[in-house]
Amino acid sequence: MDTYQVALVGECMVELSGLPLTRTYGGDTLNTALYLSRLLAESNVNIRYATGLGDDSISEEMLAHWQNEGINTQLVSRIAGKMPGLYLVETDADGERKFHYWRNDSAAKHYFDGVSPLEHFVQETGLDLLYFSGISIAILPTENRRKLLTLIQKAKQQGTTIVFDNNYRPRLWPDGDAKTWYADCLRLTDLALMTEDDDLAIWGDIDIEQRCREFGCQEVVIKRGAQPCTVISGLQQAQAEHFLVAGERVENVVDTCAAGDSFAAGYLAGYINQWPVEARVALAHKLASTVIQYPGAVIPKTAMPKLQLFCPK
Repeated sequence: MDTYQVALVGECMVELSGLPLTRTYGGDTLNTALYLSRLLAESNVNIRYATGLGDDSISEEMLAHWQNEGINTQLVSRIAGKMPGLYLVETDADGERKFHYWRNDSAAKHYFDGVSPLEHFVQETGLDLLYFSGISIAILPTENRRKLLTLIQKAKQQGTTIVFDNNYRPRLWPDGDAKTWYADCLRLTDLALMTEDDDLAIWGDIDIEQRCREFGCQEVVIKRGAQPCTVISGLQQAQAEHFLVAGERVENVVDTCAAGDSFAAGYLAGYINQWPVEARVALAHKLASTVIQYPGAVIPKTAMPKLQLFCPK
């Protein structure tokens, strides 16, 4: 059986949190890559992360950490004179986090300055699935955003499944042009992972199903936190299938960081294994509800849900 090739594109940053301050690493697509790698560790799936890092010791630590998690780092560019971005986290009594960022010249912003390793890989080998987010696009200069979308279009034409998560951070869109770029992303998307609140903030309405249908998406997952998740598949068919799958309520929420990222990993693990929709969402909800009971974005490996418990008989 051929290896199933997956690439996730984005940015990982240095995270400072707690008192006294502790240093870890995080980023939306990196969190998804890490959890996906854990879930599919026994599968014939190669999880690659595509980003820019510097030539400093912190970047070396990041690479070693990702490799230890089973993530393939061959698509990482090392950019001389640059460093990863940095953010500081404050967490309130309800587990909600406030972020303070220093990332204006992070290495990840320069990943597409030249011909990226991701472009080489798409041209020479090809991908089965490519995952990116609204943050993946937002952090890039305009010219590099166009390069990324051109590359995604090329991959799509080669048969790659394109997955887009609408993670929206208003401060990353100071020019107010998010709607235009999100439309360009959705036109290339096969599977859309949409947080309802983010979609409302961008478009001013939550007619997500119709919007994704008009942009040509094949499937959309509408995430509502602890509320039931809606999945619509066959969007381009005469009769789309609708699924409403309840989530898991958590009494002791410690930290909501990476809830959506881990949900995406759970859903994609089931999607790659061609599970029924209900099984995909069950795994996604279970992983996300587990993650929010621990501090930080990454839970201990011992706390991970067992993939085989959700595998349909």
